[in-house]
Amino acid sequence: MWALGAYLLALGLIALWPVPVDQGASDFLMRSLRQLHRWGVPPWFNYGVVELTSNVILFLPLGALVTRILGARLWWGGVAVGFLLSVLVELAQLVFLPARFPSVIDVAANTFGAMVGALSALLLMARHETV
Repeated sequence: MWALGAYLLALGLIALWPVPVDQGASDFLMRSLRQLHRWGVPPWFNYGVVELTSNVILFLPLGALVTRILGARLWWGGVAVGFLLSVLVELAQLVFLPARFPSVIDVAANTFGAMVGALSALLLMARHETV
């Protein structure tokens, strides 16, 4: 349970920071992407892909931790909590954080991340039971 609390604290800091958390790193990210493209990484691998992937990864632990707490029969609870928390975060950004950019795509990516985390936890729990 402490892991979920620590995760939620970190998520709150990242998601509700008054300015985009990558604001100070955007130049570095863009330079890195340009270098990767020069090395042959396809042009479709751009800032949008990095941001989307980051959102998925950010919510993986939530789905896994909630599923672990609720148990295998309620694995979908990890997905539901991920979706609800993501909607709340995006609404908070819309209403209270004018420098942030809420997005339905973020909700979808976050929910997908929670689902992957929940299913991963479910698989690990099933594997642990058979050992």
